[in-house]
Amino acid sequence: MSVHVFPQLVIPETLAAGPGPGNTDARVLQRFAAAGVADHMQPDVLRGMVECKHMLRAVWGTDNIHTFGVAGTGWSALDMMFSAVQPGDKVVAFANGTFSGIDALTLRIKAATPAELAANPLDPQAASVTVIEVAHGTSVSGEDVERALAEHKPKWAFMAHWETGSGRINDLAGFSEACERHDVLGLVDAVSSLGVEDFRIDDYPGVAGWASCPQKGICCLPLTYAPVSFDDRYMDSLRATGASTYANHPIFEARHWGIVDGQDVEKGTYHRTHSGYAVAAFHEALRLTLEEGLAKRSQSYIHHEDVLRAAVETMGCTVTSNMTSLVVLNLPPALAGREMELVQHCRAQNFGIWPTLSAPVQVRIGILNQLNPRAISDIVMRFAAAIQDLDGTVDMDAVTDVLDQRYGTAIAAE
Repeated sequence: MSVHVFPQLVIPETLAAGPGPGNTDARVLQRFAAAGVADHMQPDVLRGMVECKHMLRAVWGTDNIHTFGVAGTGWSALDMMFSAVQPGDKVVAFANGTFSGIDALTLRIKAATPAELAANPLDPQAASVTVIEVAHGTSVSGEDVERALAEHKPKWAFMAHWETGSGRINDLAGFSEACERHDVLGLVDAVSSLGVEDFRIDDYPGVAGWASCPQKGICCLPLTYAPVSFDDRYMDSLRATGASTYANHPIFEARHWGIVDGQDVEKGTYHRTHSGYAVAAFHEALRLTLEEGLAKRSQSYIHHEDVLRAAVETMGCTVTSNMTSLVVLNLPPALAGREMELVQHCRAQNFGIWPTLSAPVQVRIGILNQLNPRAISDIVMRFAAAIQDLDGTVDMDAVTDVLDQRYGTAIAAE
């Protein structure tokens, strides 16, 4: 049998201008690459984990002792958070886009009885789970949550904070307040909001469990550590019922991070072969977040998203999102129906914008870790050029005027 050795893999530089992952900060990449070859029990690796744990609590804005990182991406954190949901548990889930829809499917799988799972293993119709479908392009409101919890009286309620499938921010305060009123354990997907919006999770006591990711607002590498945080109510429920996972078991993983019986201890007591490189990268990403400060970073996202929004609207696009790290838009009427063609054209030029992943097909342009006038101007000009390449009409003088007026500079013309 002949063996073919492929040429060395070369991945070109790409401008990640979609919903995530974002372009990793150079300081994070440097720490990742500079980490010495060490085993996972090397003292500096263990010290780094302890420091990450404490920095993460500051980033989340919480006193929850069970706050740590799950090895992997946001999916790993979500799987851990949902692991407390047991077959037959009553759940209400709100879905207003691709990812909250996938989360709702996960909850149906977790809450399905053995018979329900056997009947349809990939799409079980769990009788104990109610999915409230909110129209694409619309946010989940506190009133939506209040009505559903009052009617169904579940043990668990779920909502995505920021739904990147449609670019909508959902009502976190309304969700938390409704969960408190109805004595429901709230679960929140904060994959796209952590590190972008300035909020403290302890201000939302109706939420018992939170899950996020390393590769979006935290601007770290995928497959490093996905942040989670659980309050005492969540942990009490978990201890009473067990978890529907072993790989991402919250109690075992907490022990890996030196959290045992609700207390920080000197050393982890659960063995997990982790990566010193991942610890180094995650540590630097958290340092960057705290050095800059969430208030400052949040305001920067608000400012630069406003510039991008104004620029694409000047090109004739209609923006339907309200997130500050992502613009979701409809193309000008003359290009309607050519969204996928435009996205593929951009990606062929290493300009990584995205379509929506479910109907209606729209275009998504993100600004994760692109918080400066030069980066936003580059995104705007590349997008304008793509529209023109498809024979669309763009008033480049008007677009340049938007950038000049918002940034007070002629950077777009450089």
